[in-house]
Amino acid sequence: MRHHQSSRYGRYDGGPDPLAPPIDLSEALDAVADDVMAGYSPAQALREFLRRGGRTMAGLDELAGRVQQKRRDLLNRHRLDGTLQEAKKLLDEAVLEERKQLARDIRMDDTDRAFREMQLQNLPASTAAAVTELADYDWQSDTARRAFEEIKDLLGRELLDQRFAGMKNALESATEQDRTAIAAMLRDLNDLLDKHARGEDTPEDFQNFMAQHGDQFPEDPKDIDELIDALAQRSAAAQRMLRSMSPEQREELMALSAQAFGSADLLDQLNRLDANLQGLRPGEDWTGAEQFDGDQGLGLGDGTGVFQDLAELDQLSDQLSQSAPGSTLSDVDVDRLSRQLGDEAAADARTLERLEKALRDSGLLQRGTDGDLKLSPKAVRKLGTSLLKDAAGRLSGRQGQRDTRLAGAAGELTGSSRAWQYGDVEPWDVTRTITNAISRTVAEGRNPRSGLRIEVADVEVQETEARTQAAVALLVDTSFSMAAEGRWVPMKRTALALHHLVATRFRGDQLQLVQFGRYAQRVDIDELTALPPMREQGTNLHHGLMLATRFFRQHPTLQPVLLIVTDGEPTAHLLHHGGAGPEAWFSYPPDRETLRATIAELDRVGRLGAETTFFRLGSDPGLVDFLAAMARRVNGRVVAPDAEDLGAAVVGEFLRSRSHPSDRPGPDWTD
Repeated sequence: MRHHQSSRYGRYDGGPDPLAPPIDLSEALDAVADDVMAGYSPAQALREFLRRGGRTMAGLDELAGRVQQKRRDLLNRHRLDGTLQEAKKLLDEAVLEERKQLARDIRMDDTDRAFREMQLQNLPASTAAAVTELADYDWQSDTARRAFEEIKDLLGRELLDQRFAGMKNALESATEQDRTAIAAMLRDLNDLLDKHARGEDTPEDFQNFMAQHGDQFPEDPKDIDELIDALAQRSAAAQRMLRSMSPEQREELMALSAQAFGSADLLDQLNRLDANLQGLRPGEDWTGAEQFDGDQGLGLGDGTGVFQDLAELDQLSDQLSQSAPGSTLSDVDVDRLSRQLGDEAAADARTLERLEKALRDSGLLQRGTDGDLKLSPKAVRKLGTSLLKDAAGRLSGRQGQRDTRLAGAAGELTGSSRAWQYGDVEPWDVTRTITNAISRTVAEGRNPRSGLRIEVADVEVQETEARTQAAVALLVDTSFSMAAEGRWVPMKRTALALHHLVATRFRGDQLQLVQFGRYAQRVDIDELTALPPMREQGTNLHHGLMLATRFFRQHPTLQPVLLIVTDGEPTAHLLHHGGAGPEAWFSYPPDRETLRATIAELDRVGRLGAETTFFRLGSDPGLVDFLAAMARRVNGRVVAPDAEDLGAAVVGEFLRSRSHPSDRPGPDWTD
């Protein structure tokens, strides 16, 4: 029996895009890691990346800038006297039509005509006062009467549109029956709100109200709280608009409002509604004001909508700032962002949210025992891979360096092979590589005889094992000058690359990381990665060499390799005071005793047979001469790479030290 499964297709209704490409975390991880190594916490680094965005996506700062630009555009485009100007236009039209009628009505008594013309001639300059004075005027022109009555109708519709969006258009050409229904709705609404304020309402009260007046509320609220929220936001925007007017405009509008629909009852009900809503939602902004500088007049309803837009833009700005404790991108109202800035901005926000969630869920960031985010071991490995790849690329680009990377660094062949990985130095297993290419070509439905193309995934290399194992001590200068001269991040990137190389390719080796500033100490790779720039003075190479010596003696069967990264002469050394702990002695310029102690400790390292390389960052003549003399004492080397080439230089020197013979020439980093 065959089973038929039917499928239905419809318009995409939001949520995560099922066709969206997977999030690429590599760019984000590199950026976060760079900031972490520069001294930011992982949480701060993540926030900074989300603010900046990536190569192909806008960040929070760009979105926030577009929010602020739209806010400025609204303020610079509009003014708030649209209703007053429209009322004045209608009044001028009514007066003009009445004068025309008076002039052509030959049957009118001349005394009556003169009195009417004088009344029209001497109307107050204030539109509100003129409308009040003409309230009982016996219009002779039907056109003038309709224009005058439209003023009252306009004011009523605008006042309602302030509180109920779309009411102005809905009540255009409204009948007396329509107005009566609106008045009844306002009374019922106020009664419901009064009852709710006293805590006496029931869900049935709300349902009964919506059954009778629900067509007046396109928002379709599900309960009374949703109804109050929608009304309070609109009413508060109306109050802010009123407060943003000049005192003269505000006084004029209040006087005109009394004429709405020719009845004071509407204004009384609206004032009662505003009071109810303000009492129920005091947290809304009822007292704010804005400065408008444009030339497009806004009516009361449209103006209230603009003030609602301004409020939404302010809320979006706050959400995009991510300044609240514990805030995440899920707090950003994407629907509101789409409404204000368009679908593209909403898509950018969703991408940032997906990226943030992916980083947190990927295991690249994890919570420490103190609750703070930190780079996980997985992230450190991934970053080490990236940095080693970069170092290998730079290394391959140096003249003559390819031979150094490939010749004997890995050791003897084992007879087996494995898939090639970036940075591998072993020779290809040609047979396995070609076999893989043939198998893949056949699997793709093509004939290998017509041509064979080798892809990266086909390549296998011959496995080797190192001839010797090494104890590698990497000493990195963490004095103040390293941070001040922009060498802090390259130093840490170097340590990560070397750590990853040893951990993945020379697993039998032992690596010890030592930082030395005023004092020296052993550090794990994750500690060094998160280490903020040090502000203390002192370059205690003496202490660092002591720790290296201790490390080498702990591994007497391994070949000692010493790599030292520094940008200054020693300015501190340890003093021992009997039973008291050692104390660092600092002196600048370098004290003779500091130099003597440092040289003595270097000699101890030399007697252990350590292969020593100094990486000089800086060109101070004193530093150049000192490191050159130090290298000569232990038959070592001095290389002077640029900061951006430091990682490649250290990796290259490490590989050179693992080659045989040990005096194989390395790359020239002195240019």
